[in-house]
Amino acid sequence: MSASVLTAVAWPYANGPRHIGHVSGFGVPSDVFSRYQRMAGNEVLMVSGTDEHGTPISVQAEKEGLTTRQLADKYNRVITEDLQGLGLSYDLFTRTTTGNHYRVVQEIFLALHRNGYIVPKTTTGAISPSTGRTLPDRYIEGTCPICGYDGARGDQCDNCGNQLDPADLINPVSRINGEKPEFVETEHLFLDLPAFTESLGKWLSTRTDWRPNVLKFTQNLVEDMRPRPISRDLDWGVPIPLDGWRDQPMKRFYVWFDAVIGYLSASVEWAQRIGQRDAWKQWWTSPDARCYYFMGKDNITFHAQIWPALLMGHNGQGDKGGEVGPFGELNLPDEIVSSEFLTMSGSKFSTSRGTVIYVRDFLREFGPDTLRYFISVAGPENQDTDFTWDEFVRRVNFELANEWGNLVNRAVSMAAKNNGAVPAPTSPRPADEELKSLARNAFDVVGGHLSRSRFKAAAQEAMRVVSAANKYLSDQEPWKLKDDPDRRDAVLHTALQVVSDANALLTPFLPHSAQKVHELLGGTGVWSAQPEIREVSDLDGSGAEYPVLMGDYAAEQAKWASTEIEIGRPLSKPTPLFAKLDPKLGETGPEWAPIQD
Repeated sequence: MSASVLTAVAWPYANGPRHIGHVSGFGVPSDVFSRYQRMAGNEVLMVSGTDEHGTPISVQAEKEGLTTRQLADKYNRVITEDLQGLGLSYDLFTRTTTGNHYRVVQEIFLALHRNGYIVPKTTTGAISPSTGRTLPDRYIEGTCPICGYDGARGDQCDNCGNQLDPADLINPVSRINGEKPEFVETEHLFLDLPAFTESLGKWLSTRTDWRPNVLKFTQNLVEDMRPRPISRDLDWGVPIPLDGWRDQPMKRFYVWFDAVIGYLSASVEWAQRIGQRDAWKQWWTSPDARCYYFMGKDNITFHAQIWPALLMGHNGQGDKGGEVGPFGELNLPDEIVSSEFLTMSGSKFSTSRGTVIYVRDFLREFGPDTLRYFISVAGPENQDTDFTWDEFVRRVNFELANEWGNLVNRAVSMAAKNNGAVPAPTSPRPADEELKSLARNAFDVVGGHLSRSRFKAAAQEAMRVVSAANKYLSDQEPWKLKDDPDRRDAVLHTALQVVSDANALLTPFLPHSAQKVHELLGGTGVWSAQPEIREVSDLDGSGAEYPVLMGDYAAEQAKWASTEIEIGRPLSKPTPLFAKLDPKLGETGPEWAPIQD
């Protein structure tokens, strides 16, 4: 029986192109997971979009001589194109500057307000002395007053996990220009997090199967629950639909508040775009649905604490109770799948520091599957991982080219040369069945890892089948069996069957090359579907147009099972699946991202 699986993917911020550190956290893991779930017969809804509100957008727009909307439009398209090139199979990748998103955010807010979980407070806000512009909490850095970590942000400390206020930081400075911010009194709306202490704490205590890094981080969350601001003094964001607030041009929702609600608004938009307005409820209000959230570790607080609190508040399930909001009783997350940081030479990827490899540059030179594979097998799944060109070259040359590509080439080329088609296994032996059994059994093992987001273990297990098949060919030596064509055909049939199975096992990781292998084995049609960029108009009737990612994934042939190859299917001489990289690349890096001495 199929299950309904929501894959909610963190929203990339639209103030610049994304680098490979970004997609190692939110992008590739979520897509590997979703592709596996679809192949296993489950109904997947994978949603996200570009996060386009907040001061950083205004700051970058000013730098580039653009309006905030122009900048959001520019990078929304850049990011959409990059994620499409990487093959991320979104059912909808949209944006937060849509009429639909504004409406959903405002309705969630009003439900929270009606249930008593929103409180006004006079507080201090950080202002840039040179520009007079409000500084977002995340753009203020200093020393954490709790653990002493140098580099804590104004909203939280990534080292100890505690919620902070910018004024609490020791020696706070603006990340924008390095100046010391001024703190002035201002009135804002706050999410009353202490009103979720019991309900949220009880729920978090049941999350025993989350990744260890996420569980460790959440341990401190309930112990220090303080009201969290959901509004800011700026003119770029979702308007606040409340008397006394809606007419203030410099009061908008804080970007984090509207961004997490984007998972719901994107689902609602998707349903409308496919002509089934209530289809989103299958993943949001059905008690049988499973909800998985993918992100980097700097987003754990928002998804393990704040987003569940917003959902509880809307549902009337916080400590104060309340009525169920307009969207019905919404499902809380089943799992927070958070990756650690992908670093470069020991430093976190940073555009400002020059330690950056943009997705677009990488795809242009190396294609999508090499990056997808590297992130899956060597990425920051449970701990910070350093990206090095040397390790990338080694993985591509020895695992993708020498192991997987070589297996495909050997099996297909020998069968094409000797038979011109998939041969019949007229003379099978125990060694043949032993290898085929290994491949068949791998679907349960690899699938078990993927269902628990253990991508590294899953990829390694799939490659174990590839290594075993290469050894089998070397041991059986079909090229020496000219005088025993029946045995030769049995060996080649076995090899082709295991190539087919290994291709299915590797499809979630390598969807582009999986399509090519499908065709090399004589297959036709779409094996692994790819996302499409579609130009759409805003559903609010404003006439605004923007690109989205969608795809016809139900039509793909990929299945999570061993499928017998068709005897007699025509084969032709293959072309290499992966080109080997020059080993010197590992020493120098490419011209556009050279290794720094």
